[in-house]
Amino acid sequence: MDLTLKIWRQASAGEKGKFVDYQVQNISTDASFLEMLDVLNERLVREGEDPVAFDHDCREGICGACSLYINGRPHGPDKGITTCQMHMRRFKDGETIVIEPWRAKPFPVIKDLMVDRTAFDEIIQAGGYVSINTGGVPDANAIPIPKRDADTAMDAAACIGCGACVAACKNASAMLFVSAKVSQFAVLPQGKIEARERVQNMVAKMDELGFGNCTNTYACEAECPKEISVSHIARMNREYLSAKLVSQKE
Repeated sequence: MDLTLKIWRQASAGEKGKFVDYQVQNISTDASFLEMLDVLNERLVREGEDPVAFDHDCREGICGACSLYINGRPHGPDKGITTCQMHMRRFKDGETIVIEPWRAKPFPVIKDLMVDRTAFDEIIQAGGYVSINTGGVPDANAIPIPKRDADTAMDAAACIGCGACVAACKNASAMLFVSAKVSQFAVLPQGKIEARERVQNMVAKMDELGFGNCTNTYACEAECPKEISVSHIARMNREYLSAKLVSQKE
């Protein structure tokens, strides 16, 4: 395959960026999207040019690092996959592919296609954990949990924190991410003890970091590589309202 790549190049957050056109030839249809970028970078290095900076790690759809905006969609045109799971057979020979970083104020550009997602880490640090003593692993695992609750918690915990929900939302809302992290604890007995503090602290940190409000367009669910349901946002809203009402009474 021969392709034209329009790639966003930006030296740092403080500098202006621009799209730069690159031509790549003889790309295998079996190659992954990141392997195609590897081919381009190998050529740029040989020619003495600065390679395109992009994030990646596991390349197995687990870490969420490979977050790119491809032809106007987070992670590209396929549903339920990350960028590293996208293969070039999804594109046509001679096609022009536009590649950008996430566009959100809380995710400043580090360089080119890499953004700083430390904001997600700060939200987790605000309350996305269980700090109470649940005993050893056998003791904690021995707590009876209805299958429906366990399945709900596991579905929420599938969130890899890639930020596609933020990139897809016109308000750059992080509510799908935050609600998934709230839900994975809220339905389990181990997480209920700190539930009120958790949801209030995480929502407060989300607002402090500059993420927008939910738009109710479901774009986040549509673009999430793990297909996290927006029903978790409804649960988070209930948890938050309940926590606020109880706090006011105390």
